[in-house]
Amino acid sequence: MQRIRLKFGRDSRLKFISHLDMMRAWQRVFNRAGLKLVYSEGFSPHPKFTIAAPLPVGVTSDAEFAEIFLEQPMTPHGVMAALSRELPPGLSLSQVFVVGLGEPSIQASLRHAEYAVKVEPEMGLDTVKASMDKLLGLETLSWEHRRDDQVKHYDLRALIDDVWLIESTAEYHVLGMRLRADVSGSGRPEQVTRALGFSQPPLDIHRTRLIMEQV
Repeated sequence: MQRIRLKFGRDSRLKFISHLDMMRAWQRVFNRAGLKLVYSEGFSPHPKFTIAAPLPVGVTSDAEFAEIFLEQPMTPHGVMAALSRELPPGLSLSQVFVVGLGEPSIQASLRHAEYAVKVEPEMGLDTVKASMDKLLGLETLSWEHRRDDQVKHYDLRALIDDVWLIESTAEYHVLGMRLRADVSGSGRPEQVTRALGFSQPPLDIHRTRLIMEQV
């Protein structure tokens, strides 16, 4: 058995598919590429395939990670070649490497996610910078998230590691964000823009980096 980690991207052509559909798309790629994945045991066996952090609908990325377990060892180049031939439009594969079987799981190793978030220029540049400084200066920020008839209360500030300005034009601002993304909680870029004072949802959200714990 061999453990392989994949780094992949999803562009705007696939931005509106769900995490479950993304999992299904990858399984079709594995099948067509002829890769024999290891299956779990039990009454409902499933391939040992894990994506580090589900990408929300509407978000693009070039920095996603996934892991697969192969029945028979292959070289990273061989895996890259086999998968690349079967990728659908909108899905890209940039890196393949071997991971030790005894290392922590990809989900347990994940710590932060970085984003480039494009927003409408509702506020001037100085106001945006001041709002960022104010947000980062807070110790806590009580927040509630409503979904259907449920309301979740939590500290949004605890999910924000850093916020900065990437670009500013007359048509938009692009904000950089490093948000927590671990087993205890994940920050959402659209909530951060609201906390900064933007009334409209982001024009575009692109995940640029996933940060793993160094072991």
